[in-house]
Amino acid sequence: MAAGGERAGRAGSAVGASPSAPSAAGVAKRRELATCAAIFLPGSPPRAGTVAFWRPDGGALPRREADGRGGGERRAGAAPGDDPSDGTGELTVARRHGNGARSRTVPAVLLPIADALPLLLDARDDPGAHPAAACWGAAARHALHLVARGRLLPGLTEHDVDAWRAGPLDPDDAAHLAAIAAAMPGEAYATPLPGTRPLQLPDPVTLVRLFADAVADTLPRTPGAALLAGPAYTAQKPQAIPGAREWAAETAAGADAGVRLSLRLDLAPHRLFDSPDTPPSADGHDTAGSAPERNAGAAILQVHSLTDPTLVADAADLWDGTGADRFGPRARVDALLALRRAARVWDPLGRLLDRPVPDVLPLDEDELTDLLGAVAPRLKAAGVAVHWPRELARGLTATAVLRPAPGTAADGFGFFDTDQLLQFRWQLAMDGAPLSEAEMDELAEAHRPMVRLRDRWVLVDPALVRKARKRELGLLKPADALAATLNGTTNIDGEEVEVVPLGALAALRDRLTDPTRHLPQPPALRATLRDYQLRGMTWLDTMASLGLGGCLADDMGLGKTVTVIALHLHRRPTDPVLVVCPASLLGNWQREIERFAPGTPVRRFHGAGRSLDGADSGFVLTTYGTMRSSATQLADHPWAWVVADEAQHVKNPGSGTARALRGIKAPARIALTGTPVENNLSELWALLDWTTPGLLGPLKTFRALHARDVEGGEVPGAAERLARMVRPFILRRRKSDPGIAPELPPKTETDHPVALGREQAALYRAVVRETLAAIEGAEGIARRGLIMKLLTALKQICNHPAQYLKEAAPGLVARSGKLELLDELLATILAEGGATLIFTQYVEMARLLEHHLRTRGIPNQLLHGGTPVARRQEMVDRFQSGDVPVFLLSLKAAGTGLNLTRAGHVIHYDRWWNPAVEEQATDRAYRIGQTQPVQVHRLITEGTVEDNIADLLTAKRALADSVLSTGETALTELSDADLADLVSLRRPA
Repeated sequence: MAAGGERAGRAGSAVGASPSAPSAAGVAKRRELATCAAIFLPGSPPRAGTVAFWRPDGGALPRREADGRGGGERRAGAAPGDDPSDGTGELTVARRHGNGARSRTVPAVLLPIADALPLLLDARDDPGAHPAAACWGAAARHALHLVARGRLLPGLTEHDVDAWRAGPLDPDDAAHLAAIAAAMPGEAYATPLPGTRPLQLPDPVTLVRLFADAVADTLPRTPGAALLAGPAYTAQKPQAIPGAREWAAETAAGADAGVRLSLRLDLAPHRLFDSPDTPPSADGHDTAGSAPERNAGAAILQVHSLTDPTLVADAADLWDGTGADRFGPRARVDALLALRRAARVWDPLGRLLDRPVPDVLPLDEDELTDLLGAVAPRLKAAGVAVHWPRELARGLTATAVLRPAPGTAADGFGFFDTDQLLQFRWQLAMDGAPLSEAEMDELAEAHRPMVRLRDRWVLVDPALVRKARKRELGLLKPADALAATLNGTTNIDGEEVEVVPLGALAALRDRLTDPTRHLPQPPALRATLRDYQLRGMTWLDTMASLGLGGCLADDMGLGKTVTVIALHLHRRPTDPVLVVCPASLLGNWQREIERFAPGTPVRRFHGAGRSLDGADSGFVLTTYGTMRSSATQLADHPWAWVVADEAQHVKNPGSGTARALRGIKAPARIALTGTPVENNLSELWALLDWTTPGLLGPLKTFRALHARDVEGGEVPGAAERLARMVRPFILRRRKSDPGIAPELPPKTETDHPVALGREQAALYRAVVRETLAAIEGAEGIARRGLIMKLLTALKQICNHPAQYLKEAAPGLVARSGKLELLDELLATILAEGGATLIFTQYVEMARLLEHHLRTRGIPNQLLHGGTPVARRQEMVDRFQSGDVPVFLLSLKAAGTGLNLTRAGHVIHYDRWWNPAVEEQATDRAYRIGQTQPVQVHRLITEGTVEDNIADLLTAKRALADSVLSTGETALTELSDADLADLVSLRRPA
């Protein structure tokens, strides 16, 4: 016993120790042991059992290095799993021979249960493991499942020592363990039974059952076990408790009992007890005929056979002899023992033990409430199931409903402008059918877990009763109500609940989300709209008719302009449509209106002498700059609707441009942009708060409720919740979407890594060293300014030293790896007769490239923000006609609105911080009308901040697909260490 106790103590210590990962050597030894056969050797108490690993072929076993200790002792400080060869010794094994067996002695590794469990679990899933080890691994897994499910029974060994056993076992548990035993090879139980002559081998089923007891006896040695069985069952060393023999006999019977119990609840209002002579129970509960008036219900005891799951009977039938022969002679004893164990879990069951026949237990309302709460799971864990009546309704639910005030319109700005607030309240329903006010009043007055509704017993959650008592949730503004409706759920007191709109609000939602509405192409349109363009026109018509506005966020080149022109021809508004766009797009809008809608009035409100006189129909085109300077004049004019093209120009809601645009009133507002979000979600808020004022609430509230959770990426479902809310107001299509633009040729994107020149590398290191030193002593705005200055300087150095040094000419090509590669690319492209767009974010770099190409005799032209509007179209025409093969463009000035499909190559000389902006620039060439494959080249200097940012942009592109991203300003919040890691020059791999 002493040896067994010491071994159990060591095993328990291993279980209670802080887990630590095994070393590489430990993992290797574990895998090597898994290739050995395994045998379980029972012990007393069960936790003293061991698992022996041996090789049937006589091969060498994994051995640990000698540490001066005896076998079976773990090295001081070793982590579990580091040294699985503890306990090297000998093992007697046998194989069957005739009616007996022949034995031999083999080397073995003997491990306590706690140390053996990880090895066996590994072997269970290791295809290289020995079948015997794999089978014991399966037994270990199921034993752990039993422990996890609380299938533990305290008891005593034959020497009156504390021991846990696994039980009670369900039929499925017993069958599973028997199946494992049947699958075991002979090496898994090859130890002969002691004292048998001739030698006999153990029964595998018995051995597996003993192993489950050993696992159950090893693991629950924690202070919590005292609540179930007393302090003796928390100790590692054996505890002698001879005074508990009778109690232990009951629990031992429970482990292998032939029956289990269940409680069938009866809630019907009829007499449960017919005998007036039935005495009251020991605790004063009257079980006579008045029980239905004094009790809320009753629990009827049922007995189930473990060997035949289909065999079940009421305890009353078992006690009067009906069916007793089918359960066996011990059925009543086993049922009483099981009832006594269950009474320790829930005291009221003890009243059944005081009855001559433990058949029916009267229940008061408090006891029924207990069964609705934590008691039923505890009884189930103890092997006693609770069955509620089938007719008991469980379909009682609560939803938050929104009901507009009477007379509120379902369309136009009337809905949003109404002074009437919407009612927000709980509505309860049973099986989907709403309860009446009277029924909810009845539920609100309930003080018991079941009520009678619509001739049925209804199981009542106390939380639902509270909702019935306090139905009114307050009043909502129309914009808040629509946002909750579109999101589908809302948070009320920490609970996520479904929101159901009623009346005009439901009609508004249905119109917004109706996928079946389709409009025909306007007959006057001189073009054939594609299917997705027709859908876009239909969607815009819905939004305009509702006065809600929306954002058409199709990729560049998918025809947003012609979609708006088609909408105008379909609706034929009596007032003119105002289009606000960048200066470079004025000519494009005018040409497309004249081309696709001939005869439609179109005029420019731009330049000197501009006037709105006579602008009473058709289109009026203006620029963002003109709109800002003539805000009052435009605001005083009536408009059918306002269209903001390249609407990202007003992404800053506090800018003068955004304020001027908000001051122009119209029944509907339409934003057109390929990039609804460039830097952060505040830009999305700015767009939708212009198109649909109030939808997303104040900016501060929007950032608190949505933006931080989405941009942080740490709150599950935050992006999807926001997407559900904004999806009806943003129509987003990409060229890559199925069926959008199948005729587009392929697009190939290539990153070209280039090395810094010697001069570049020296400048780069010097700037990093000097600026990081200054940043360390700076704070707040000054620090952020220094970081932005550092990033700009490094990107300029990566482009060419001449840009950073403010030189007028680039000088030698060898000064810049990028310029050297650019020459190579252009030589190949021009030799093949191709045309190229070269984008850079710096006008000064574009001028250096212009000068460099001119000195090499390569025709080129440069478009930047200072290029006059009239000159821009001339440059586009020259390029498209083939007069100029190389077109230099500044990214901001030429990243949108231009149609340059002659280019088969797009070169990004330097990287912008947002991939969506780069894609818009690429779309100058890769758009509808392009017939040749497009190759995109990105020049990236190796080992620099450009190289590191390229990795960030790859991840950011995935966020952009969810209309989410973060901006360059986020880099200014990096710590000094992270910033140094971002900008430090690395040697290319």
